[in-house]
Amino acid sequence: MHGEYKVPGGKLVVADLAVADGRLAQVQVSGDFFLEPDTALDTINAALLGLPADANEALLAAAVRVALGAEVRLFGITPEAVAVAVLRALETDGATA
Repeated sequence: MHGEYKVPGGKLVVADLAVADGRLAQVQVSGDFFLEPDTALDTINAALLGLPADANEALLAAAVRVALGAEVRLFGITPEAVAVAVLRALETDGATA
């Protein structure tokens, strides 16, 4: 499944994922945004992995925010933007988002 979200005044966030047993699997977030440190992208992917496929935007964004902590800097995106891209990916397959 593939979803995209262009943050108003910001950058593009892309989410590619699968659903297995009602949970997010094979999550890969990408886009034209920047993170410090670069390894934070792995943290975002791991934070989303295994979450319920019917999670709402608030739950997805909170999982990303908590996993990143205060020391990670996001440029051009927010945890909410990541959540929207994930929800759009889920919607492309007709799954409940």
